[in-house]
Amino acid sequence: MLRRCALMLCFAALPAWAQTLSQTLPNGMKVIIQEDRRAPVAVSQLWYQVGSVDEQPGKTGLSHALEHMMFKGTPAVPAGEFSRRVAALGGQFNAYTNRNETVYFENVAAANLPEVLKMEADRMVNLNFSDRDFNNEMSVIREERRQRTDDSAGGKLWEHVFLNSYQTPSLRAPVIGYMNDLHTLKGDDLRRWYRQWYAPNNATLVIVGDVDADATLQTVNNLFGTIAAKPLPERNLLNEPAARQAVSAQTTSAVTRQPLLSLSYRVPKLEKLSDRMPYALDILSDVLSGNSSSRLDARLVRGKQVALDIGASYDMLSRELPLFNITAMPAEGVDVGSLQTAIQTEIADIARNGISRQELVRVRNRAAAAEIYARDSITSRASLMGRLETRGYRHTDEAELRRRLQQVSAADVQAAARLLTPERETVVTVYPERSPGSTPAVTAPSH
Repeated sequence: MLRRCALMLCFAALPAWAQTLSQTLPNGMKVIIQEDRRAPVAVSQLWYQVGSVDEQPGKTGLSHALEHMMFKGTPAVPAGEFSRRVAALGGQFNAYTNRNETVYFENVAAANLPEVLKMEADRMVNLNFSDRDFNNEMSVIREERRQRTDDSAGGKLWEHVFLNSYQTPSLRAPVIGYMNDLHTLKGDDLRRWYRQWYAPNNATLVIVGDVDADATLQTVNNLFGTIAAKPLPERNLLNEPAARQAVSAQTTSAVTRQPLLSLSYRVPKLEKLSDRMPYALDILSDVLSGNSSSRLDARLVRGKQVALDIGASYDMLSRELPLFNITAMPAEGVDVGSLQTAIQTEIADIARNGISRQELVRVRNRAAAAEIYARDSITSRASLMGRLETRGYRHTDEAELRRRLQQVSAADVQAAARLLTPERETVVTVYPERSPGSTPAVTAPSH
């Protein structure tokens, strides 16, 4: 869903009154500030380009664990003070870690933005947590893993998708880390990770809201400009050959009544704006799923009624070799093999016969509608700009991405479907784990 929202925003024209300033500070930190005067609020997003794909075997989960520890205080802002101060300002805050980056964000009244930026600059360089705080937080993280992965059918599915789709350890590992690693990480591991990756030259700050761009840029320069750049570690190699022998795997979950199925294909990412295939793969995912008119929904959920839920996803801006994913839950009484065959038949039909003009028009119209709604969200606009800059593009590339997505033809989509072959495929199934007396709940896969 996040990917879909991001790409829909590629179609979002900026408000006529918006001014956007972009500058790289002398220490290497990227800063993007976009004015939006419609309401007296502002969003700040600080993106660090470090995620689970940057980790090593035996030390998985470092990026996510450090995200938790960033709220444990500095000498100037002790543990608990960051959240208390943002709340006292009437603001909201949170953070997340994914495979590619770690992001900290706050939504506040625009007048309070300098105070929030001051605390972000402070914890970029002065984080200071105790071993006791570390040990307490690791208990929280292990429980989070139990709830979201070990005791979640959808979480288990995605963990096994990555485990079986790749050979490179950093690509296989879950963002939250393996449980064994979560028991053996030390506080010094996180302190070292912080010193290695949390640096202005590995960060992008995006601000959108009711601000004066020039004055805010000066504030940012005053707060962050004195923080020294650091030499960054070498990045892990993230590419693998697209084709190899097909992989099939299965596991069980006690919290689903119906099986979950995933078909994942190794496909190209966007290397440069002039590429053609990533745009076609993106449109293909919309043709297959996204709303009730999509091909898989219309034919397999409502038509043949072989699936309760089905969806497709693809992230062409991925740093690593991306996957084109299709996840599904079979209808009651339908075996997984039949659903898998039905999905593969629909893909083969597009590869052989292409799509109709009506399907292509529907996708374009849907994008146009999404454009209108996307204009309202300063958070979504900040997210897209941060995402583009962190993934190696410029925030100004939106327009070109938009133009090239609009140029995708039915023949391009047909060529994209021809990439979804057994040599690129990983099939993962999560079956219900039957236990006497249990009453498992049905859990739909997230996509």
